[in-house]
Amino acid sequence: MGTTDRVSEAVVHYVRSQSPHRNARGVFTGVFGLVNNLAREGRLSDEQESFRRSNNSWYDAAYPDPSLVAPHVYDDAVNPGAAAWFKPSATHLLARVPGYLEILTAHGVAYESLRSADPGRIIYEDEVQVVVVPHGESTTRGPRER
Repeated sequence: MGTTDRVSEAVVHYVRSQSPHRNARGVFTGVFGLVNNLAREGRLSDEQESFRRSNNSWYDAAYPDPSLVAPHVYDDAVNPGAAAWFKPSATHLLARVPGYLEILTAHGVAYESLRSADPGRIIYEDEVQVVVVPHGESTTRGPRER
C-alpha cells in the first residue's frame, strides 16, 4: 500500500439521503422531511406512521437539532441551501435510515443517498453531524451542477 492509499483511507465521507429534486424553496429535502411530508399528506400506513413517530422521537433524543443550537443555520438569506450531513462515525444514527428509505420506496418517492468528503462550507458541527452550505450556492439561486 502506497502513501496515497493511506491518505485516501483517512478521508471522512459525510452521508446524506435526500430528494434528487429541489423543493419550492430551492433546496433538496432530506429523508426525514420527505417521510414527514408523506405523513402530513396522510399517505402512511398505520405501521409506517408508527415507525415514523417512534424513530423521529428517538432521533430527537439522540442528537441535537442544529436549528435549536444555532437559530439562523437554516435561514435561506444567511445560509442558502443549508443541509445536514451525518458524520460516518454516527453509525447508531445511520442504522435507522434504511427504514425511512423503505417508506419512500413503498410510496414511489425518489431519493438519492450521497457520500462526500467535502459537501460544502461547514456552518454548524457537533459530534454526529455537520450542516453545510453546498459549494456553488449563493443568495442568487440557479441550477446546481451535480
